[in-house]
Amino acid sequence: MQTPLQITAHNIVLSDALETEIREKAVKLERYHEKIISCHVIIDAPVRAAHGSNSQAAQYHVSIDLTVPGTELAVTRKENENLQLTIRDAFNAARRQLQDYARRQRGEVKISEAPPHAVVSKLIAKEGYGFLATPDGRELYFHRHSVLASGFDHLEIGTEVRFAEELGEKGPQASTVAVVGKSQK
Repeated sequence: MQTPLQITAHNIVLSDALETEIREKAVKLERYHEKIISCHVIIDAPVRAAHGSNSQAAQYHVSIDLTVPGTELAVTRKENENLQLTIRDAFNAARRQLQDYARRQRGEVKISEAPPHAVVSKLIAKEGYGFLATPDGRELYFHRHSVLASGFDHLEIGTEVRFAEELGEKGPQASTVAVVGKSQK
């Protein structure tokens, strides 16, 4: 990176461990585009409402602004009540944007394909996880924090979803799970 990483935190003091994690994730972005000029990570912590308020659960807001030769890329995530998951999701989105931009620079055209679809096959709501049945017969684990827009509590067996697949600690798992609708049985 030509310019040192900038980390700005609003309404929160970042722990040394969290700041180190952000720095490590920023360095890893250089694997996907070696000429990053600058990277600015902005974290907004929710301001806690007064007692007795009926406000929704507070969500962290993470933005990543990247400058690379020829353009600026911006990512914003405001999906989780868990700061580490929001940071992870933001850096994953930044990585995808860098990969797509690098492909376009090389003249490679990425064929746009729809995200894979699956159906919720098992749901262990009390534990905060479940499994998706894919059309090719596989079963993928997913966690409540993988479901976008706090949608985990609205899932049922048979709910159709879109998802991204990534390698987890115990093998493939679904991430970025978005509800499509109820399965037509």
